[in-house]
Formats: sequence, C-alpha cells, structure tokens
Amino acid sequence: MIYLESFTLPTRDTEDKYLLGYPYLLEMQCYNHSNVYPFRVLSKKELVDIHFDNITFLYGSNGSGKSTLLNIIAEKLNLTRSSDFNKTPFTKEYLKFCKYNLPAYGKHTIPKESKIITSDDVFDYLLDIRALNRGIENKREFLLDEYDEFKDSGIKQLQSMEEYDEFKRRLEVSRSTKSRYVTKRLSTTELQFRSNGENAFGYFTENITSDALYLLDEPENSLSAELQLQLLQFIQDSARFYNCQFIISTHSPFLLSMKNALIYDLDTIPVAPSKWTDLENVRTYYNFFKNKFEEFK
Repeated sequence: MIYLESFTLPTRDTEDKYLLGYPYLLEMQCYNHSNVYPFRVLSKKELVDIHFDNITFLYGSNGSGKSTLLNIIAEKLNLTRSSDFNKTPFTKEYLKFCKYNLPAYGKHTIPKESKIITSDDVFDYLLDIRALNRGIENKREFLLDEYDEFKDSGIKQLQSMEEYDEFKRRLEVSRSTKSRYVTKRLSTTELQFRSNGENAFGYFTENITSDALYLLDEPENSLSAELQLQLLQFIQDSARFYNCQFIISTHSPFLLSMKNALIYDLDTIPVAPSKWTDLENVRTYYNFFKNKFEEFK
C-alpha cells in the first residue's frame, strides 16, 4: 500500500532567493549563509523530487542527509513522533517550500496512525527499561532480605489488624521457598529478561501495526545481525500483508538486501535509485569478507 507517492524539496535557486531576500532573519538569529539548516543540505545533492514505493530506503554515509530528509518528511506530514526533532529557526521556513503528493487511487489522506520512529525513540525506551529493571532489582533485593528476616524470626502472634499484612507474608514465607516467594511478589509483567537488542526489536514490533505509513531512522541500531534479518522479514510482512508503507534511512546491508525495495543513494550527486550491491557500504562488507574468505574454511 502506498500512502505517500512523492515529496518535493526546494531547489538550490529557491533556497538562494529566500536566503538572499531575508538577510535580517540571518542577522537576528546570528546565522550566516553557511549555517542555515535544513537549507543547504539536500539541495547540494541536487535532490528535488523523490518518489516512493511500498518500501523505500534512503541510504548514505554519515552526514549524507538521509536522517534530515526523513525528519523533513515527517514534519511536513505532521506525523506522530516520540522524540523532538532538532529544529532550527529555519525549519518552519524550509517546510513552506516542501510539497507532497498522495496517490490518485485509494486513501487521499495520511493515516492518523502513521509515525516516525527515530534512534532517539528506541534509545529513550531502552533507558526506560533500564530504569524499570533497576527498580525491580531493588525490589527483588528487598524481598530477599524480607524472606530471610521472616524465616529466621518465624510467625509472630497477631496483635492488631494493622499487622495482618505482615502476618500473611510471614505465613507465606513459612510455606514457600525463597525463589517462589520473590517470584510471586514480582509480577511477571515487571520481570525483564531481554537484552537491549531484543528490547529494541520489540519496540518496533509493538509500535508498528497495520494500515499506516512508517518512517524509520536507522532501525538497525542496537540490533545484532540476526535481529536485523528478523526486522527485515517483519517489515516485508507488514508491507505485504498489513498494508504498511515504509520509508527507511539506513546503511545496514542486511536491510538494504530486501527484495523489490526502492533504494536512493544519497552519496551520489544527483541522488538516484541504486542497486543494493552497488552501494559503497555494502561493497565494503563484501570486500572485507572476501579478503577473509580463507579463514572461514
């Protein structure tokens, strides 16, 4: 399913006219013509019109502008996001020159469930999990100490109803092993046994549902090679069976190998579609393992 058909960016001439016509804005914000992000980033790539498929990849080395392009699209479409975009005084002005086209068939609006998922979103989620685990570990230590204390002192006679809860816990200790007592008092929803990579993968599977447009910024971060391949399959299945459209910035050779995906190489001028096997990052991996081939025998 295609919800976003194409996106148009300002040309270099359009940017020049704007920046030359409003010098006071540059002076007021202490900016100059070489530091007016997001102006001067994508126009250098001679990228104006970009068309999208069911799954479209934005490939490029660090600083190529792929994340900038992804965020510009998300801001223009007013997509849901968890982490703030690093805006400048010129972002709002830049967006005025951007346009987008929806397909002539099907839905004529971007589904409200659509969203952008960035590396910051996943990182913040992992920090939340870490904080949660830290709290769980503290609670676990408390329960272990409580078990030992109650086991040593035994069941005390109930003096008042205020002591009833403690009486029940002491009675439970007398009838349970230490592990059973602790596990029962830590709900299974609290227990986190997954690694950072597994949690990161889970973030995508939980936040990507059906019938929507999803923009993913370098989703391979924190994922092992195996999990990247699982994410590849998940994205393919979501596009094929659940009417999702994806625009993904990445330099992961695993994701870029996805069959029938449209790939734009932002390391080229002008930006143009490319085969995944022709991308510099993929060739670097290929040459590395080719040179090490004898060691795999």
